[in-house]
Amino acid sequence: MKVERHSKIVELISKYEIDTQEELAEYLKQAGFNVTQATVSRDIRELRLTKVQSENGKQRYTVLHAQGEFNDKYIRILRDGFLSMDMAQNILVIKTVSGMAMAVAAALDAIHFQEIVGCIAGDDTILCAVRSVDDTILVMEKIHKLVAG
Repeated sequence: MKVERHSKIVELISKYEIDTQEELAEYLKQAGFNVTQATVSRDIRELRLTKVQSENGKQRYTVLHAQGEFNDKYIRILRDGFLSMDMAQNILVIKTVSGMAMAVAAALDAIHFQEIVGCIAGDDTILCAVRSVDDTILVMEKIHKLVAG
């Protein structure tokens, strides 16, 4: 139940500008999770959520990601191995340089796109299961931005 709740929290904070524990608890209750403020507080700490200022100046929760060389390494792998991508509904198909698919898939996993459920890699092709068709389009845009620099 905890894993499902954590997954739902990450999904909710990526969709909505949630700025209080009470607001997060209310969204979780609407999604069918029976939570207390103490549970939400503990979940926030375990997920390493932090507040950032959104475009409208309001504070919102977000997942705290490691910055610097760690992410740069994975972005570099993505850039070096990426050739093209196409979508089939909520499946994203990524073509890579021969022998680079597993490394690029691992880089995608490490970058933590919340929309991607998981990746399967062959020699030069990756299949990414994405949560929805809209999320697939969003992931494609994000990857294009990362590859373009």
